[in-house]
Amino acid sequence: MFHDFVNLLYPPVCHICEAALLKNEQLICTSCLHDLPVTRYHLDNENPVKKVFYGRVKIKNATALMHFRKKAGVQRLIHDLKYRGHREIGSYLGKWLGEELSAVSAYQDIDLVIPVPLHKTKLKQRGFNQVEDFGKEIAKSIHAEYCDKILLKISKTQSQTFKDRLSRWGRLEETLDIKNPEKAINKHILIVDDLVTTGATLEACAHKLLEIPGVELSVATMAITD
Repeated sequence: MFHDFVNLLYPPVCHICEAALLKNEQLICTSCLHDLPVTRYHLDNENPVKKVFYGRVKIKNATALMHFRKKAGVQRLIHDLKYRGHREIGSYLGKWLGEELSAVSAYQDIDLVIPVPLHKTKLKQRGFNQVEDFGKEIAKSIHAEYCDKILLKISKTQSQTFKDRLSRWGRLEETLDIKNPEKAINKHILIVDDLVTTGATLEACAHKLLEIPGVELSVATMAITD
């Protein structure tokens, strides 16, 4: 009753179009959900996410749930998650992608789900890692372990805007460290992030994790830029 009373005073609205949600809708209205640019990349492993890493780092499988376009619905979802603290969006997208990955054989042998880490300063400012809930829901769906204690961000990243990809990668890898490597020996790891653009951050994370013997890597993100 209390929940219904709160909804009466403050009816939940769609995170994309801000229309009032119907009783059977969650976070996104049916119309906006229908219009989201989903990729289905996990159904074809030779896809644009996988190709981002060709010749750079060995990735077994790669996917992104949606296409990211400026001033569009996906951007609003990720903005509400990262900067307005709507963690439920991360859970929602993680459940969605996790359910799809659970039906794909290429993702059935994943042992660990590891998020791209945040430095403790940024984590304190934001209050949470924006891919934590996304990763936890995926891990639950594919029966893997979520672990954020292996790959750590040990120093803040300087602006990379005017650096080439090679320079960015070297600088990024220097900000990362591995702890408790024994937990990941001979494991298939799924690295999760919110967005893949150049792939520099995920590449640096991958190279660091590949220092652990026997590791295989896959990647899953909420979105990929067009």
